[in-house]
Amino acid sequence: MQGVEEHGKVVEEHGKVHRKIIKVGPWGGQGGSPWDDGSFDGVCKITLVYDRCIDSIRVEYDKNGKLVMAGKHGGDGGNRTTHIKFQYPEEFITEVSGHYCPVVHGGTPVIRSLKFTTNMRTYGPYGVEEGTPFSCPMDGGLIVGFKGRNGWYLDSIEFRLSRLYSSSNLLDAIKQRICGCLKRPKMASVA
Repeated sequence: MQGVEEHGKVVEEHGKVHRKIIKVGPWGGQGGSPWDDGSFDGVCKITLVYDRCIDSIRVEYDKNGKLVMAGKHGGDGGNRTTHIKFQYPEEFITEVSGHYCPVVHGGTPVIRSLKFTTNMRTYGPYGVEEGTPFSCPMDGGLIVGFKGRNGWYLDSIEFRLSRLYSSSNLLDAIKQRICGCLKRPKMASVA
């Protein structure tokens, strides 16, 4: 099950930069307890512990040029650990995908696998690609926070996305579109 919530927030009024936070998800089950890292400027590093599913996730964010390590979400299991260090701010996540389903018979769904695609490369998949697949392309958004549910495992995952707008960027985009339309090559007519 997934949903989208939109919350507008003004980050800087004097610089005419506005930021909207959009919550996307959740994917996974309803087991465990809710957690929420909040909103930051971007994602610098993700640590995953996994085996047959994603046992835990821990994210390091950027907040005004300073690194902020969020808490670990999930259990103490898993025998594989990966540290995904992004070349932030040049590298950013463009898509998160994975799978979810129960890891034990009769259990609630948990996140079984995760894969992170950036503007530079793909990390993963980590875990087992089994169950219901999901994919969340960012479509020009930037992940500024993770949230979800956890217990013994990472039960579900959601994302907070931000898109930066500025009056000068908007004006530049409009100018590019207008210039692009004016410079369009003429089509050859077929007789």
